[in-house]
Amino acid sequence: MSINTVGRLLSRHLQDLKPGRLEWIGLRPERKVDMLVVNQVEAIADKGLAGDRHSKGSAGSARQVTLINQEHIDVVAKLLGLEFIDPAFLRRNLVVSGINMMALRHQRFRIGEAEFEAAAQCHPCLRMEQALGKGAVAAMLGHGGVCAKIVRGGVIKVGDKVVKLDVE
Repeated sequence: MSINTVGRLLSRHLQDLKPGRLEWIGLRPERKVDMLVVNQVEAIADKGLAGDRHSKGSAGSARQVTLINQEHIDVVAKLLGLEFIDPAFLRRNLVVSGINMMALRHQRFRIGEAEFEAAAQCHPCLRMEQALGKGAVAAMLGHGGVCAKIVRGGVIKVGDKVVKLDVE
């Protein structure tokens, strides 16, 4: 497993990280169309999630899958004075709970049969203002989740554990 220097440094502090849980899966079949909510999907190595527009692109992108914490969605809702935010409005592929995805940047982790490597933060775009109202981009800063690539493909399902993998 090839993890960069930052990943190795962070990994030292993540030895006792408890597993999280996959709560929601959404696919973006095309740009600017409604998300398709599913209970399971095939993660295609080096491409993306089957049925998501990113899986049709060129191999190797660091943005094959986007993930966000349910806990961060709850913070954004509170900052905007909303009771609830439908994850589909945020246009992220996977919603997880119980594990801080920001701590998994530059780390490898498993969900179901698939392995991922988290890369950059997934910053909010201006579409968030349209979906959630004025102030949404500011509310989401630091809470937008992470982008990841799929290292090993396999089926992932709602309810699967999200487990950090050890650096070799």
